[in-house]
Amino acid sequence: MHEMVPEHWLVPVKDEEKLLKTLGVSKAQLPKIRKSDPVIKALEKVEGQIEQGRIVEIVRKSRTRGIAKIYRTVIGE
Repeated sequence: MHEMVPEHWLVPVKDEEKLLKTLGVSKAQLPKIRKSDPVIKALEKVEGQIEQGRIVEIVRKSRTRGIAKIYRTVIGE
């Protein structure tokens, strides 16, 4: 991926419930990312097929926090 694109990681299904509880949100409340997004397409080359409803962790550099982790739910095309 391009150096300007933050790291994207697929959250293991077994860890999703714990993550959502820690964040204090439901999966429906997370921001969304489309399955057709180029980053998801690139991630599928590594992880294999990514189903709708999976959670993706995005790790960004932050001026104030150093590193910021955000999460998005994969939705359809």
